[in-house]
Amino acid sequence: MRYLYNTFAALALVCLATPAFAASTVKVTEGGEGGGPMTLMLDQSTIKAGETTFLVHNDAMSEEHEMVLVKLKSADQKIVVDAAKDRINEKKLNRMGEVAELKPGADGELKAKLVPGSYVLLCNIKGHFQAGMHAMLTVTK
Repeated sequence: MRYLYNTFAALALVCLATPAFAASTVKVTEGGEGGGPMTLMLDQSTIKAGETTFLVHNDAMSEEHEMVLVKLKSADQKIVVDAAKDRINEKKLNRMGEVAELKPGADGELKAKLVPGSYVLLCNIKGHFQAGMHAMLTVTK
């Protein structure tokens, strides 16, 4: 009986110490050099809602990159590129933060509280989005 009580007490302490939701960490790797294909890869494409840390690494040898987090209205929302600037007008999107001006080989971090829905992570340096630097993220309850 005492063993059962001690086990129950230990379990209760663990439950009290555990937050209602676990924080998520998403590793983001950016790559690509000017004139070639560009990549933005996530180590997972679906996470639970809550506090999220994005650990961003620029794997390029000579190219600077950035990572912009955007909450989409729907999973099929189109991202429009301003042809004159060869970039996206971030003011027209629900931008939630960014890791800007990440030098080659450098690391950055972004923390955000995410609600269920669809998100896109992208690089908005001139021409990079069109060259493939974007990835979808789904956040569930």
